[in-house]
Amino acid sequence: MKVTDRSDAGAPAPDPQPMEVLLAQPRGFCAGVDRAIEIVQRALAVHGAPIFVRHEIVHNTFVVQDLRGKGAVFVEGLDQVPAGGIVVFSAHGVSKTVRIEAQQRGLRVFDATCPLVTKVHVEVAKLRASGREIVMIGHQGHPEVEGTMGQSDGGMHLVESIEDVERLQVRAPDRLAYVTQTTLSLDDAAAIIAALKRRFPDIAEPKKADICYATQNRQDAVKFMAPQVDVVIVVGSENSSNSNRLREVAQRFGVPAYLVDSAENLDPEWLRGRQRVGVTAGASAPELLVSALIERLEALGARSVRPLDGVQEKVVFPLPKGLNQAVA
Repeated sequence: MKVTDRSDAGAPAPDPQPMEVLLAQPRGFCAGVDRAIEIVQRALAVHGAPIFVRHEIVHNTFVVQDLRGKGAVFVEGLDQVPAGGIVVFSAHGVSKTVRIEAQQRGLRVFDATCPLVTKVHVEVAKLRASGREIVMIGHQGHPEVEGTMGQSDGGMHLVESIEDVERLQVRAPDRLAYVTQTTLSLDDAAAIIAALKRRFPDIAEPKKADICYATQNRQDAVKFMAPQVDVVIVVGSENSSNSNRLREVAQRFGVPAYLVDSAENLDPEWLRGRQRVGVTAGASAPELLVSALIERLEALGARSVRPLDGVQEKVVFPLPKGLNQAVA
């Protein structure tokens, strides 16, 4: 057997292994985000600019800037909408107070609340009507949480952690139920739910889990991808809850993971010494941003792009009356 003398300075260095990109499936837009963006676009096409949108329609910088360029005006309060104006409620949903205010001010409303968020709102109404206190598992300050907590005038408690569960004080432990934010980490939510059940064995749970199918599918796809790659890049904005959860899922596998708003945010240092790069995108990130990221990775040395197996989503949500027949 011939042994190569590694001290031979004249010997050519071996070619580095080419970088490969693995694409998570599914990734990017979900049905709720598709519907919300379509509502704004159709409202603009039918009624013309300006169309006011309460809060960012979805949490993605590119999407918001694109719609702003077409005539959408994003506001945080309805007092910024002129009387009789047209307003779109974001995919995250709003409180009862906001709906009442819109009605009192004579605003025309197109509701882009994700139907899966609306499902949680309906749960809250039924549970409160039955006399139960409700624990909501979610992130304080997130618009979805504010909207869901705002479905009741009281009797709701927000918890973000197991520690919050241990400190929780309720009036009637045997008349308790829980709901969750739809974009949570599945693992984090499961741990908090387990803590709730330990403290309150009689707590009622939703008939069907509140965490949405798209959140679950994208997290499952990252769990499948992470063991196969050396680094994960998540396309999504910093204020996107579901995008941040994807990054955390990858990190729990011991894989470095980074969140980027666009290809320009990619730091080449993240790729140094990495042979396989995993790419996914949050449910509010358009596929064109993923395509731009792939082009950047190819410019930095990626020689192949391989989609992974995964769930093929076919969910479609109907548009509100008044827009479902309009042509964008």
